Amino acid sequence: MGYIGSHGVAALHRYKYSGVDHSYLAKYVLQPFWTRFVNFFPLWMPPNMITLMGFMFLLLSALLGYIYSPHLDSAPPRWVHFAHGLLLFLYQTFDAVDGKQARRTNSSSPLGELFDHGCDALACTFEALAFGSTSMCGRSTFWWWLISAVTFYGATWEHYFTNTLILPVVNGPTEGLMLIYLSHFFTAVVGAEWWAQQFGKSLPFLNWLPFIADVPTYSAILCLMIAFGVIPTVTFNVLNVAKVVKSKNGSMPLALAMLYPFVVLVGGVLVWDYLSPSDIIANYPHLVVMGTGLTFGYLVGRMILAHLCDEPKGLKTGMCMSLLYLPFAIANALASKLNDGVPLVNERLVLLGYCAFTASLYLHFATSVIHEITDALGIYCFRITRKEA
Repeated sequence: MGYIGSHGVAALHRYKYSGVDHSYLAKYVLQPFWTRFVNFFPLWMPPNMITLMGFMFLLLSALLGYIYSPHLDSAPPRWVHFAHGLLLFLYQTFDAVDGKQARRTNSSSPLGELFDHGCDALACTFEALAFGSTSMCGRSTFWWWLISAVTFYGATWEHYFTNTLILPVVNGPTEGLMLIYLSHFFTAVVGAEWWAQQFGKSLPFLNWLPFIADVPTYSAILCLMIAFGVIPTVTFNVLNVAKVVKSKNGSMPLALAMLYPFVVLVGGVLVWDYLSPSDIIANYPHLVVMGTGLTFGYLVGRMILAHLCDEPKGLKTGMCMSLLYLPFAIANALASKLNDGVPLVNERLVLLGYCAFTASLYLHFATSVIHEITDALGIYCFRITRKEA
């Protein structure tokens, strides 16, 4: 069964991307750089190839983190931190210039938006793993992934209802990524141990703060980012969607239903970890974040596709397919409580199955949708020339 119906094909033909970036850093510093940088790419290079190249930088970064810090709780060599920062900078640059290349070659399309944002959704996963190795935060790597996923999902959800992607004066794709790769470079100088020591020692001028001065630096910064970044951002997402829904006499519960699969995903993984006899997030952080990140990518992809195809607002039952593995994993962990701490199936095997299931689901979705959109619009994914009628 295809993902795009006849109504969706018609919507793809009339779809036009709308986005605004209010960042001063982007406008006065990065945009001039990106405008010059895009000229390094030949006119025959398709924008989606640039997007894919940028994504591969983060894939390499996560691989380095796994090689030198398998549990994300030991310090890798300092050159690895520098590599993380450089690869993230290259990812941000390539992610910014793919749209410029599309306009430069007159090859903009809805597929480009889906491909770009789909890679960005997976980038949350791979950069979280890279940052986990830099900050030696172990099981807290999952929470670093979560704060990036929450804000990304919220922005995608808001875009779905407002039809315009609005990036505020300070936003994740610009200032947020710059802060992260500067953190990688900083760690290359001071060492990863800086993140593991008490917050009051890492930043002595803040040792007067109650509660967080004595916790590890990575935990304190995580809390500060949630308080001053995630909560305000998500609040504005909800308010903006509510404003649009009210203006169109729509249903806010129907709009909120789009959030349910993501909430169930995160809740299910946390329940699994709580019941797990082998402490899965601490002992297998890469597998947990990878499997969950691929599910997240699928959810985001389905929402973007629904937006491109102008589907009715509300929960898409197809999104829930990605959650089918979690009941089995939770039941397996729960069985260990009744069997002296021994699960029915080894949890490492269950996690490998989780990653295989989510990877298969995501790849089937991605390849099918790319094929359907290229056929519908008469274009190629990795070639600029149009298909013959």
